[in-house]
Amino acid sequence: MLNMKNKILITGGCGFIGSHLTEYLVQRGHQVTVFDRYNSNNDWGWLENSIFKKDFNVILGDIRDYDSVKNAVKGNNVVLHLAALIGIPYSYISPLAYIKTNVEGTYNVLQSAKELEISKTVITSTSEVYGSAIYTPINEDHPLQPQSPYSASKIGADNLALSYYHSFDLPVTTIRPFNTYGPRQSARAIIPTIFSQLISSKDISLGNLSTVRDFTFVEDLCMAYEILLKNNIFNGGVVNVGSNQDISISQLLEKIFKITNLKKKIVVSEDRIRKNKSEVNHLLCDNKKILSLTDWKPKISLDEGLRKTYSWIEKNKNIYKSNLYNV
Repeated sequence: MLNMKNKILITGGCGFIGSHLTEYLVQRGHQVTVFDRYNSNNDWGWLENSIFKKDFNVILGDIRDYDSVKNAVKGNNVVLHLAALIGIPYSYISPLAYIKTNVEGTYNVLQSAKELEISKTVITSTSEVYGSAIYTPINEDHPLQPQSPYSASKIGADNLALSYYHSFDLPVTTIRPFNTYGPRQSARAIIPTIFSQLISSKDISLGNLSTVRDFTFVEDLCMAYEILLKNNIFNGGVVNVGSNQDISISQLLEKIFKITNLKKKIVVSEDRIRKNKSEVNHLLCDNKKILSLTDWKPKISLDEGLRKTYSWIEKNKNIYKSNLYNV
């Protein structure tokens, strides 16, 4: 077990999950440094206006550049690796970008952690690596099925992490979240897509309504990260994080209509439907491993999480281009 308070580097810390995780860990007393993509405006993404801005450091660089990553890792004892390209539709357009960012970027983190003898590294995976469920609920032993270039790149990154544990004794754990949602999420994800169009568009344009997902509120995922960084029992392994409750997109729509007291016509757009063999039809998390070995459990119900997310999107609706399909 690591010290209660750690010096933590979060890659991708200016993004949706990363920004929540940064603020969560700062509030828990950890010393946090964020590593995110270089830009000439020195923009910190979702952390730009954080009320905790004075309590963390930000380094801008490139996850694809080893020197940049290693310099950021120096001086920390924990690395939480979240930096990635995550949009599935865009992975059809530019598969190589996903290989360079997700696979090579993960290599840069692992190799830096190895050379600098980092005490704990957590690599962020995704439930998309499981593909369409062969059985449900999906446990950590479920076969991995690369049904998109994005999924393939994450499978490569996950296996690279495990290889560093077996080959070099690197203390690394792979966290595998199911569908995370909450404030700040972009409209490339289903819940903000629905909310932003419900607020600002004439109709709601979506893809496949029959797919089934397991949703986890972002604050619950942040709790799981902290538990994993403190606990070495998961080194060399994979840990699912999800609610163990599934819902179809059509059922999700009805729930959202009820929560918001708003309802609009649903238009199924061919542009938003994945190719048949690439579609992941059913994801349901078997979270027994983390439940049985830690005191983690989801605290935010789907209804409560949807209300929190809707309230935030309603207040920040101008940042969403609801008339465009976000890939």
